[in-house]
Amino acid sequence: MKLNTIIEQLEMLAPLSYAEDFDNVGLLTGNSEQEINGILVCHDVLENVLNEAIEKKCNLIVCFHPIIFSGLKKITGKTYVERVVIKAIKNDIAIYALHTALDNHQNGVNKIICNQLGLKNTKILIPKEKFIRKLVTYTILENHEELRNALFDAGAGNIGNYEDCSFNSKGIGTYLGNENSNPEIGERFEFVENEEIKLEVTFEKHLESKILKALFKTHCYEEVAFEIYELQNQHQNIGLGMIGELETELSELDFLQFVKDKMQCGSIRHSEFSHKNIKKVAVLGGSGSFAISQAKKMGADAFLTADLKYHQFYESENQLLLADIGHYESERYTKNYIVDFLIKKIPNFAIILSEQNTNPVKYF
Repeated sequence: MKLNTIIEQLEMLAPLSYAEDFDNVGLLTGNSEQEINGILVCHDVLENVLNEAIEKKCNLIVCFHPIIFSGLKKITGKTYVERVVIKAIKNDIAIYALHTALDNHQNGVNKIICNQLGLKNTKILIPKEKFIRKLVTYTILENHEELRNALFDAGAGNIGNYEDCSFNSKGIGTYLGNENSNPEIGERFEFVENEEIKLEVTFEKHLESKILKALFKTHCYEEVAFEIYELQNQHQNIGLGMIGELETELSELDFLQFVKDKMQCGSIRHSEFSHKNIKKVAVLGGSGSFAISQAKKMGADAFLTADLKYHQFYESENQLLLADIGHYESERYTKNYIVDFLIKKIPNFAIILSEQNTNPVKYF
């Protein structure tokens, strides 16, 4: 199977446009046209993971964390990153990273945590901004329904729990064609006034080329008039972190023990107890200190994340319990989710979960 076919499936799992601007996701090494014999899925690509891929005859590694995060000026093998890149290229092993593209997905990293903890009524903690665009175009009544349906089929018109959303209004359009024109209605050099329908639909920004392709293919006019706007609306189904509710509220101590068992934590660093029960829980896999204020704003009783610094624990301010469960621990089930997805999408293909524990943090 060619790599670009597998990439199409990975883009369904985690569209690269979902990723944060600082991130480095997608194909990191390899050629999208190369033939893939097997896929090894891991959390981090280290040398022992590459050796496992070679041993198991997998020439594609799908990882969560990108091994190349910032620019490499030299590749001499002096660092673990450089050694991994060299070995991957030498052995024709492609590496594809998901990271924040999967973090921001409504069924991604944070939903996995919520599912593991049994949280109900979940929603995005920090919805993504500047991700929704609006297409405005104009057509005649006879072309209106066909055009609108084509835009829906291309992915336009999805708003929250609703699809096929649009706004349609009637008006009068005018034009006058020159000697090179071929008007659908009227003749060259004729000033035409005709009833038209103004059609407006929203879409996610990564669908723009697909939306425009559907527009030009289905529109009946020789010259298609259209406008695209970037909206300020937040996308309620895409973004970082999630918040939900426990089935039954727990004391702070019982809650931490519950989390430790469910997330298999070596230990949990936490803020001072406020002696309030825990019901509403915010989560953000990986480094999530930037979301403390949002967790408080949304009324969370506890916020689970990782990589909290000393002074950030003070930010709980007796309003919620801050719990640092460990970076790896907060994301540990992600690779299993990726494997399950790929097995469903690419059956009868070698898809292997890495046996390597790549957590660099050890507990004494």
